[in-house]
Amino acid sequence: MIKKRNHKELDKLGLGSKNTIYPTKYAPSVLESVNFSGGVEDAWVSLLCNEFTSLCPKTNQPDFAKIFINYIPSQKLIESKSLKLYLFSFRNHGAFHEDCIHLICRDLFKLLKPKFIEVIGEFNPRGGIAIWPYCSQSSSSSRYKKIKAERLEDYFPGKYSKP
Repeated sequence: MIKKRNHKELDKLGLGSKNTIYPTKYAPSVLESVNFSGGVEDAWVSLLCNEFTSLCPKTNQPDFAKIFINYIPSQKLIESKSLKLYLFSFRNHGAFHEDCIHLICRDLFKLLKPKFIEVIGEFNPRGGIAIWPYCSQSSSSSRYKKIKAERLEDYFPGKYSKP
């Protein structure tokens, strides 16, 4: 049974103001969560950011990507405006593609403590090479460790499967 949303919980969210302040540097502190009011069943949440940008730490040139975030919540959901501002905070952040994806995965895992999370970046080609980094984490439950291994197998066939 799905519980009704507690309005006091929503009042605590700091991002509902009319005057949004956009961070100008990497800002994991803007991330907020809300309680997951779903039942005991597993739920799969997918989020897509079509307009992610960061800076190459070597050339200071902009990099553009789609960021896919998939997770199985435990007790928390990401508040979507905070995620938008967090992802926006990478706009002036100098980091390699792989580092951006690992930071996002780590920060969301730390905040949400989901059963499983994966973050995939599809960076546009620069110099003729497209980079699509992947990062995932899971809870200590064998069920979710298995999902992590299966998802890794999808991306790296043969490396994680048992003979």
